[in-house]
Amino acid sequence: MPKFVVKKDGRKEEFIPEKIVVAAIKSGANTEIARKIARKVEKIDKEEIETKEIREIVLNELKSINPDWHKRWLSYDKGIKRLYKHYRHGLYE
Repeated sequence: MPKFVVKKDGRKEEFIPEKIVVAAIKSGANTEIARKIARKVEKIDKEEIETKEIREIVLNELKSINPDWHKRWLSYDKGIKRLYKHYRHGLYE
């Protein structure tokens, strides 16, 4: 199981499978499917995993089960990134 997630900017965070579960549920997946997707990522035998690799796995799994979930995940992801960008630039201080 990965111990760390390497973010796009190079920062490292602890790998928390529940983040995958939450994102998958917000996309429309039920808890069982969301946990199955998170377990698939957990099985990767690496010390570190990049966010883009996690994203690719999650999107492929969602799309193979329900293409609408794939679209919702992209929308959710875009919204979160937009919010973070505004926060980082001082709009939410």
